[in-house]
Amino acid sequence: MERYVCIHGHFYQPPRENPWLEAVELQDSAYPYHDWNARIAEECYAPNAASRILDGEGRILSIVNNYARISFNVGPTLLAWLDVEAPEVYRAIVDADLVSRERFSGHGSALAQPYNHLIMPLANRRDKRTQVRWGIVDFEHRFGRQPEGMWLPETAVDLETLDILAEQRIRFTILAPSQARRVRRAGRRAWRDMSGGRVDPTMTYQARLPSGRTICLFFYDGPISRAVAFEGVLANGEQFAHRLLDGFDDARTWPQICHIATDGETYGHHHRYGDMALAYASHYLEANRLAHITNYGEYLERHLPTHEVEIFEHTSWSCAHGVDRWRSDCGCHSGGHPGWNQGWRAPLRQAMDWLREMLAPRYEEHARRFLRDPWAARDDYIRVLLDRSPDNLDRFLAEHATRPLEAQERATVWKLLELQRHSMLMYTSCGWFFDEISGIETVQVIQYAGRAVQLAEDLFGDSLESGFVERLSETKSNIPEHRDGALVYEKFVKPAMVDLAKVGAHYAISGLFEPYGDRSRIYCYTVDRQDHQTLAVGKARLAVGRAQVTSEITQESAVLSYGVLHFGEHNLHGAVRAYRGEEAYAEMVRDVTEAFTRADFADVIRLFDRYFEGVTYSLRLLFRDEQRKVLNQILEATLAEVEASYRQIYAHHAPLMRFLRDLGIPQPRALHAAAEFTLTTDLRRAFAADVPDFERIAALLDEARTWDIPLDGAGLRYALEQTLRRMGERLQATPTDLRLLEQLDRAAALARAMPSPVQLWKTQNTYYALRQSLYPEVRERAEQGDEDARAWVDQFAALGRTLGMRAAG
Repeated sequence: MERYVCIHGHFYQPPRENPWLEAVELQDSAYPYHDWNARIAEECYAPNAASRILDGEGRILSIVNNYARISFNVGPTLLAWLDVEAPEVYRAIVDADLVSRERFSGHGSALAQPYNHLIMPLANRRDKRTQVRWGIVDFEHRFGRQPEGMWLPETAVDLETLDILAEQRIRFTILAPSQARRVRRAGRRAWRDMSGGRVDPTMTYQARLPSGRTICLFFYDGPISRAVAFEGVLANGEQFAHRLLDGFDDARTWPQICHIATDGETYGHHHRYGDMALAYASHYLEANRLAHITNYGEYLERHLPTHEVEIFEHTSWSCAHGVDRWRSDCGCHSGGHPGWNQGWRAPLRQAMDWLREMLAPRYEEHARRFLRDPWAARDDYIRVLLDRSPDNLDRFLAEHATRPLEAQERATVWKLLELQRHSMLMYTSCGWFFDEISGIETVQVIQYAGRAVQLAEDLFGDSLESGFVERLSETKSNIPEHRDGALVYEKFVKPAMVDLAKVGAHYAISGLFEPYGDRSRIYCYTVDRQDHQTLAVGKARLAVGRAQVTSEITQESAVLSYGVLHFGEHNLHGAVRAYRGEEAYAEMVRDVTEAFTRADFADVIRLFDRYFEGVTYSLRLLFRDEQRKVLNQILEATLAEVEASYRQIYAHHAPLMRFLRDLGIPQPRALHAAAEFTLTTDLRRAFAADVPDFERIAALLDEARTWDIPLDGAGLRYALEQTLRRMGERLQATPTDLRLLEQLDRAAALARAMPSPVQLWKTQNTYYALRQSLYPEVRERAEQGDEDARAWVDQFAALGRTLGMRAAG
């Protein structure tokens, strides 16, 4: 009897973009990476695009793209981030779908997903339809084909959702075994109860929907999926393969499919090297002809459903109480906080529902002035999100606008549609999944709501903020200092809000530390400089000017005048206002520059208050990445002074420290701190050098061991990984550079000797690609007596041994 194996990975991250900037800002908790998306991409998404299969001696036999061998979905918001921030990984994922079509009888392995991972049974029909529509169009844009299947967020399901999928020509979805209610063979009347997860997962089922449509359902193998996610099965690829084989039963008479579903992050982020276990398990099953690796589309083409199924509605894979985890204190939580409760979940959803219902009629009423069908336009707005080029904006309005629109009317349309986008983003499931209302995931969805509130006030004139915040006050925090959702809104949402004036202030302040050209891009805003003057008196600096700030999202624009006074270090006073004509602007510039030239800084501040009407800004205003960059510049002189002091202390007292060590006496903390700072600083710089000084690094590491210095393992590892990456890129550009091969070999050897694991996979990828392409040609020249080629082949082989690669044939 035929045996099929299908492994599904649900790759997804909570949206982390600042709703006003459309970008992920610096997240210190992800150190040494910029943010958690970047960290998880490095730990999971990239390794799965080039995963290793090892031979019996632990050497790399081959490198494979796991995405081409499994079934997978990647959340659209995550794909959008990868497209910009990790384009090689993004391309590998898209290419994997192309390869899988060749591998699996024309059926691609990628599945679509409702756009922003909201819990579908808790959404109204209109939002469900838009979410599905956006997910499909996003998928078609990226993968170039109609999706066959769609993954439901948290596998949360009801019949209306399934009907919308079927209406949109989605053939199948995947559910948990506990979501099957009863089953019967097609054409028979008697049903069999499947409650308690008793459904047979080795076949596909057909669900008949109230509309008369049908959809195919796969119920994944629950025990094996749990073992993979939580029980250590990924510690060994062969063990993983045999655990999959446990899903088959010779007593069954049909072509069986053993299929599992887990978070894609299981393979690398949750379980280090899980991607390798996945690669090897697939290889092992096929090499030993134990099962046919397939995907859902191929299996469904070969084996149509023979049974019908009815589901338990309002259920999911991650809540034992259906979908209550996203609307009540059901008892489901992420753990680790005894005594906490999630009583905040219900009033938070009620606050969001209230806001949505207040916004919908206002949106419809105002949008009808400009759009033929406001809700059809919303369904189609995904095409604008994917391409904001002027030509595409024109095409969208040509299709949906009631008439040609003026520039201000166009901006209003984009604001209205952004209002609706954020009205859906605020329901992203992660906001309710975790334990505390002040957690970053919940703050994120409240920020989406805050953006919707801000847009509504701008569009409609009436503020919904007080009513929304009043409802948030019913959401009680488990942390006394955060009190409730109203305070969370005040502490974490209000300060994040951005308008054109704030962008102008950021531009003016940061311009003192980073030169801008005539046109600059600050996240999703364009700034066109119209005038800019700078002066300096001693350490003090002044900048005054005028610029036009334009939102790339809403197309709204404003000309702003600005002034910034920097006293030195972090002491800075900035001001911005709307441009009020050339005469008023010239007067401001004249008076402020005259006062500054006299070094009358108090008068400059008084003039700022007069001309800018008391609206001032400081370094606290800067967006987080730029703020950190500016503060690093400000700290540079201070840290140089501190470094010099520490170096002097260490150099002067090192003999005494050696004497104390020889006597077995603990080092005084002050001296140990000086040694730690000095050696860690030197190591970080040495590791980050384009060509590391290996002798110096060895000496520094030896010295650190002498004083028992606790090294910054994460920071040093990251620095060395980036150096290896740069060296690998240079090798790709000049692969016959023998000296570079030698240097890369020594750097890789250093990485192997580090106390904490250094990721070599990018260097190994480069090596593997050269072994497939350049190596055969150079080896042939070496065999013909070319001495230079022989030296290159020998060094290439040495690098391969250091990298743990199997010897080339």
